[in-house]
Amino acid sequence: MSAPFEERSGVVPCGTPWGRWYQTLEEVFIEVQVPPGTRAKDVRCSLQSRHIALSVRGQEVLQGKLFDSTVTDEGTWTLEDRKLIRIVLMKTNRDAGNCWTSLLENEYAADPWVQDQMQRKLTLERFQRENPGFDFSGAEISGNYSKGGPDFSSLEK
Repeated sequence: MSAPFEERSGVVPCGTPWGRWYQTLEEVFIEVQVPPGTRAKDVRCSLQSRHIALSVRGQEVLQGKLFDSTVTDEGTWTLEDRKLIRIVLMKTNRDAGNCWTSLLENEYAADPWVQDQMQRKLTLERFQRENPGFDFSGAEISGNYSKGGPDFSSLEK
């Protein structure tokens, strides 16, 4: 189990007009398709704790207040193959109950089915962290998984 949980189990993406976004317990990933041949100097990206702004070649692509807070110093963006911008934001609240329902406060919301799948994935990722000897990457979950699933921390070992 050397690969990260999301690599073994896949991600649950939320499609947008400009690309997609997805999340893990700790991070939010944003992938923006840009015109082939885009160079880093064509990109303007501002990452703040609760705000994001991205423009390419002077055209605004994404701007607004994030769904929840992030760690400003941990946010990064990269330009890959001169056609994809990948932004990685570190969540401030990193528990399974903190499943973002949208990227921005009023935009790019996951539809109910995708939201359900995201919450399931975060709950399984939480179980994986709590039980490192088991592999939950191919597991299915049903029942109480909203808000991160049941809390077993009060049980005696």
